[in-house]
Amino acid sequence: MILKGSFNVISFAVAAVTLLATIAMMAWAPDVRWAWLVVIPGAILSFSPRLINEWERGIQLRLGRYKRCINPGISWLIPWIDTLPAVVDMRIRSTPFSAEKTLTKDTVPVNVDAVLFWVVTDAQKAILEVKGYEKTISWVAQTTLRDVIGQAELVRMISDRKAIDDELQTIIDAKTSEWGITVQSVEIRDVRIPGGLEDAMSRKAQADREKEARIILAESELKVADQMELASKVYHQNPTALQLRAMNMTYESIKEKGALMVVPSPLSQTLDSGPLMGMAAAAFEIKDA
Repeated sequence: MILKGSFNVISFAVAAVTLLATIAMMAWAPDVRWAWLVVIPGAILSFSPRLINEWERGIQLRLGRYKRCINPGISWLIPWIDTLPAVVDMRIRSTPFSAEKTLTKDTVPVNVDAVLFWVVTDAQKAILEVKGYEKTISWVAQTTLRDVIGQAELVRMISDRKAIDDELQTIIDAKTSEWGITVQSVEIRDVRIPGGLEDAMSRKAQADREKEARIILAESELKVADQMELASKVYHQNPTALQLRAMNMTYESIKEKGALMVVPSPLSQTLDSGPLMGMAAAAFEIKDA
């Protein structure tokens, strides 16, 4: 019977020492019976050491009954009486899981991919309470994900993933804590919906944004109209302010392109333009003659 973890550096060292001692014994006393006094204890001793890594814990059974949880380092067991059926990894591990074509509360089929981060906190329970805890926790996570999807609407799953993650973590951890396993977190990586529904949702979102833009534009027009009404009252009571505003608007319209604009002014009315125009016309006639 070869025990798990029997052959390690210490085992090989003990076997090597046993072999050298046997050779020395045979050289000192050619009688084979003396060699067995070294070979048998050495062989038994070579099966005794167990080497456990820092991130692992071993489960020791003595004659089939739980004896203790072996900590990292070297431990010596009684061969064929003590066994080490499992060595548990105590580091944080990740398990991907998914739910395909699962109906939400509003009857929308979705495909959801998620990942579960968990750690074994009690090696004794993880080995003695459940068979194949790694596979079992994967099935538990997948079943829980389907249940949560069936109780949530599509909008909540897309917009409030953090709440879904927390709900999944709470439910899964409540089930696995009895097995000495603690769920660190659950993260939904992707939520996929049918292509036709995705296009419809995109058009609806675009229509909602256009509607909001039109409402904002209408509200802005109302505010501008109110301010224009107040401005008209001020200009009605103060004509000079209206003239200054007109001049400013004229200047703003031509300053960028450097254009020339002729604007009628009350100053032209004070000049007697009739004789001036007559003299100019007479001068052109004499020149032509």
